[in-house]
Amino acid sequence: MSSAAPSVTVSPPAGRRPLAVGVLAAISSSHLVNDMMQSLILALYPIFKGQFNLSFAQIGLITLTYQLTASLFQPLIGLRTDRRPAPYSLPIGMTSTLCGLLLLAYAPNFGTVLAAAMLVGIGSAIFHPESSRIARLASGGRHGLSQSVFQLGGNAGTAIGPLLAAAVIAPNGQRSVAWFGGAALIGICLLTYVGRWYQQHLRASAARPAPVAAANEARLPPRTVAWVIVVLLVLIFSKYFYIAGLSSYYTFYLMQKFQVSVQSAQLHLFGFLAASAAGTLIGGPVGDRIGRKPVIWASILGVAPFALILPYANLEWTTLLTLIIGFVLSSAFSAILVYAQELMPHRIGTVSGLFFGFAFGMGGLGAAVLGVLADHTSILWVYKVISFLPLLGMVAAFLPRSPASPGN
Repeated sequence: MSSAAPSVTVSPPAGRRPLAVGVLAAISSSHLVNDMMQSLILALYPIFKGQFNLSFAQIGLITLTYQLTASLFQPLIGLRTDRRPAPYSLPIGMTSTLCGLLLLAYAPNFGTVLAAAMLVGIGSAIFHPESSRIARLASGGRHGLSQSVFQLGGNAGTAIGPLLAAAVIAPNGQRSVAWFGGAALIGICLLTYVGRWYQQHLRASAARPAPVAAANEARLPPRTVAWVIVVLLVLIFSKYFYIAGLSSYYTFYLMQKFQVSVQSAQLHLFGFLAASAAGTLIGGPVGDRIGRKPVIWASILGVAPFALILPYANLEWTTLLTLIIGFVLSSAFSAILVYAQELMPHRIGTVSGLFFGFAFGMGGLGAAVLGVLADHTSILWVYKVISFLPLLGMVAAFLPRSPASPGN
């Protein structure tokens, strides 16, 4: 086999590396598999609640377990791989997720479910920082596009999970989760391919003269960079705390308020997550053209009117509003992540790990806190409380122009 990097490429403008289409497709497809397996946990909540007689607080604890595990490990893994790249860590991470999936299928009690969720969280912690770095390396300079394609895979996987649960797991029971182990094996093969490309890229980079560092350094002073990171993390909190409440309890909300069936509620959840996947593809390319800040501003604050109306809508309007919210809000993350990477271009793994980890942590914390609130009040009250969170998008006004951004 040739020693050339195993990917299809598209020629870029002069001065840029080519877009590695094959690698970007493989890493996005792997993201689909990884997040699909995560979303199976979300789709299993009604089954676990009935089978193990769980409270809403315990349901939230499952989300907290796998997302907090990922949250704590991702920045550490990103920092580690900034110093010592690990091309073949990705298939190892997917193997951990596979083990969690199999344990989930045969979990006899709530404690085992938490252990399985922890294995899935560890797999995600290994996967996200390095895969985000590889998406950037394969971008050919189109960083927003590559992150959006990468995120599209993850959001598509998250959307497919409830659909598969409705079609396969609901009629066949908990153990049918193990059938999805084949998808994990495909993911391991894809990530082995990506790891080989990454290793060859590292060797080629080591053989070339080092670039002039000043050309890529953030043009903002360190204190400003720190302040901007804080603002971006507030935006991540707003987005993922809201999404945690909306997605973790959406099936219960629909069943309680509108008396729909479990399968119908899961199909509605699929619609919301599918809209989120579609919206993901918008934020990055638009940010490449007009700048990250307008995309961040519009995607988070822009959903506030729809979020405020949602708790008072009937079933038809609830369906439409959640589709709009999912589509608009999901465009934010790619723009936020690339904005942060442009501030700290030599800490791509650390930045990616920090933001993915914080997003996971806020999602897990949100699910747990809102689960306790639901136990003491109601799911309907939870939806009213979280409807104000997108208003935090106003802090985007404090963001300066990104160093590599074409617009404010």
